[in-house]
Amino acid sequence: MTTPPLSPDELLTTTRSVRKRLDLTRPVPPDLVRECLEIALQAPSGSNSQGWHWIVVTDADLRARIGDYYRRAVHAYHASGVSAGRLFQDDPERAATQRRVSDSAAYLGEHMGEVPVLVIPCIELPGGRFPAGSQAGLWGSLLPAVWSYMLAARARGLGTAWTTLHLAYEAEVAELLGIPAEVRQGALVPTAYYTGDTFKPASRVPLDRVLHVDGWA
Repeated sequence: MTTPPLSPDELLTTTRSVRKRLDLTRPVPPDLVRECLEIALQAPSGSNSQGWHWIVVTDADLRARIGDYYRRAVHAYHASGVSAGRLFQDDPERAATQRRVSDSAAYLGEHMGEVPVLVIPCIELPGGRFPAGSQAGLWGSLLPAVWSYMLAARARGLGTAWTTLHLAYEAEVAELLGIPAEVRQGALVPTAYYTGDTFKPASRVPLDRVLHVDGWA
């Protein structure tokens, strides 16, 4: 399909988590999702292992059941005291942003099962086991591809959100979808056309607050 004329910088700085503005009624063509995944497969992976797997869920019953697990996880998250809306209470400006994030997360929690396409990126465990020591190499072989998928979706008029709360029920979702034991889920990415047409860079902490040159100091 023809993609909007977005510069690389615009694409990278305006790809936002879309929760409330996902169009829950408009079908997403399977070929469009496939096109985004073809782009995702160009992402790097450790030792060029390409151990990723992608589960695309469109069946209404499966989506509803996954949505139910996600809803339960969201409710537990908001009751935990560490949800987004509880952060930065001593900073009025950031607290207001966090409340909006929390509200949109709660909305998605109630509607995840209605999103037309759910994408679950997975990684195959080498030898069927998590690596000893750091797992950075394992997840670093999956997450860049997930972000590439989200960028490709944004360029094609689709909204996505990076979510992981369903992993509280990873075993249940794995059983539901027949995922082998040696394959682990890395995220749950709702995918739909988005309503509205405004995307802009988000407010972030100043670079100099988090930049360290030649050491931590």
